[in-house]
Amino acid sequence: MLLPLALVGGCSSLHDFFGTAPNKRPAEVVVPLSERPVEEPLSSHHFVLDSPDQAVVGAPQVVFTSDTDTLADLARTYGLGYDELLAANPDVNPWLPGENTPVLLPTQFVLPDVEREGIVLNMASKRLFYFPEVADGEPVLVKTFPIGIGRVGWETPLGATTVVDKARDPHWYVPLSVRQEHAELGDPLPSVVPPGPDNPLGHRVLKLDMPGYLIHGTNQPYGVGMRVSHGCVRLYPENIEYLYELVEIGEAVTIVNEPFLLGQLDGELYFEGHAPLEDDAVDPAERLDLLLERWNAALPAGFSTADIDRARELAQAGSGVPVRFTARRSDNAIDRARVVRNTVEVDAEAPTLAEVREMIDEAVREAEEEAVQDPAAQSAN
Repeated sequence: MLLPLALVGGCSSLHDFFGTAPNKRPAEVVVPLSERPVEEPLSSHHFVLDSPDQAVVGAPQVVFTSDTDTLADLARTYGLGYDELLAANPDVNPWLPGENTPVLLPTQFVLPDVEREGIVLNMASKRLFYFPEVADGEPVLVKTFPIGIGRVGWETPLGATTVVDKARDPHWYVPLSVRQEHAELGDPLPSVVPPGPDNPLGHRVLKLDMPGYLIHGTNQPYGVGMRVSHGCVRLYPENIEYLYELVEIGEAVTIVNEPFLLGQLDGELYFEGHAPLEDDAVDPAERLDLLLERWNAALPAGFSTADIDRARELAQAGSGVPVRFTARRSDNAIDRARVVRNTVEVDAEAPTLAEVREMIDEAVREAEEEAVQDPAAQSAN
């Protein structure tokens, strides 16, 4: 499928379109991490789009770890999901990174290629994007948060829906199967779990016009950014509480599955590739082909064979980190990353490393016990 696409581009490529011929691109000076100033972290949640064509927001950042940091700590602190931080740092030990280890914070994002309205959920990137309504003439805003999504066999349905209700401190109506299992283990559960620390729905719920599916908080925050639910979408407590105040009943919700994304920023094209979901019904190569064909038709100069090969390499890597697709040399996000202050708070009451690992394991076990419920009872999880 890609051979005709490559021939359309001929000897020219998107590099010509952007006015950066490969053999004339100036060399970039990369300043070593140790020589860059340590700055305050940039927001990983709130962005303003400078133009309608802008489809990339944020910037990569690097933080140096302390001797007690884990990737789970860094994910929560910098507004990231556990899986996306792990994918961006495949060579870092997630439990014992070690003191003074540079960790890339993937705080740059290519926006999903859909209408910029209401809530957009990208299952492949495990990210929520919210586009609040703005007055005519005002710049478009986007707010983004990591999400936990349905595990294999319990996928969140794709498509368009709306928010039909919202609630503070909901009750959890425990499925009969879960109560039976806990009873057999000598750990009986009530039929209804009231609001509080034991409620897996957390403190806020947005109910969708899809029977049994919610966007909600969690009492297992270490599971955010992972596939741990029975189809509902989980956010960190602080994120759902913030979002809850912005979202109105009737708000549009679009659910997509886009592991590969292309978008422009300041005259350059960026490619973001995630590992496709294990149960994705569409072949990853087909997804990539369709994406490249669509962009090939949109750009004045098409892709070259080298461009297509590069896209395949980036898709295979699945780092989730936007890469400058127009850079002829291998683009490394760390080379252009901002070094930021480590803001992980040392808390004497914080869980130990063993307890954090147990919490993540518990979040996965919780997923095995949950079942989608009647949304009117607000019991899905």
